[in-house]
Amino acid sequence: MDKMVPLPSGSIVPERDLGKTPILETHHLGIDFGGLNAVDDFTISVGRTEISGLIGPNGAGKTTVFNLLTNVYHPTRGDIMLDGHSTARKTSAQVSRMGIARTFQNIRLFSNMSVIDNVKVGLHNSINQNLLAAVTHIFGYRKSEKKSRDEALELLDFFNMADMANRQAGSLPYGAQRRLEIVRALATHPGIILLDEPAAGMNPSETSELMENIRRIRDTFKIAVMLIEHDMNLVMNICEGICVLDHGKVIAKGTPDEIKSNPKVIEAYLGKKKEDK
Repeated sequence: MDKMVPLPSGSIVPERDLGKTPILETHHLGIDFGGLNAVDDFTISVGRTEISGLIGPNGAGKTTVFNLLTNVYHPTRGDIMLDGHSTARKTSAQVSRMGIARTFQNIRLFSNMSVIDNVKVGLHNSINQNLLAAVTHIFGYRKSEKKSRDEALELLDFFNMADMANRQAGSLPYGAQRRLEIVRALATHPGIILLDEPAAGMNPSETSELMENIRRIRDTFKIAVMLIEHDMNLVMNICEGICVLDHGKVIAKGTPDEIKSNPKVIEAYLGKKKEDK
């Protein structure tokens, strides 16, 4: 891993990403639900090729942050910058086209569609065709359809799933469905991919394979990865920078070694130690 370097904002990024616009920045981001501050003063920067972790106890607000970053929720306050451009007043679809993709805690595939068709759904951002072409198979529709299929197969092959292309997505084993959801997200050509508990339900062998795949995604596609995960072994072994949330607030940011020894993080996860009598 590259050395992590502090920014004026207080965030850290890999040294290799210095001098480049962070792929994702938030400034004092927050959202209220009624009178509850679900997320408050969330400020981070993610380097263009960083593997970043967002961790915290259950109910800390991690998935709410992902929903804010993808404009499923619109913030009550603060700003989100994606590749240097504000996402304010954008729809989730528009934000996706700006270069952010995600997976979910609960797998959200089109279970009755084939594996390859699931991937082609993700490719719609980059396939240029109009309604007339789709109906009449002219004006390059067949060419774009072949390009879409070839690219989908290439992405599936990257995850050793090309032989599953024509299988029904819902019939795949759990680990393969998790991989397919990541493939579909990659098909949108993101600058950053958000993975919400990607190791949930995986056995140790599948988790080890997932770690290797995340590194390969970063190295091959030259994009950033940000993940929410409760498997601390995965987080500490793959993430370069880690942000810790508790009750919607950032309580720590740093490298894995810094986070492991941070008293606030230990307290948030284990509870405050009783004083010795």
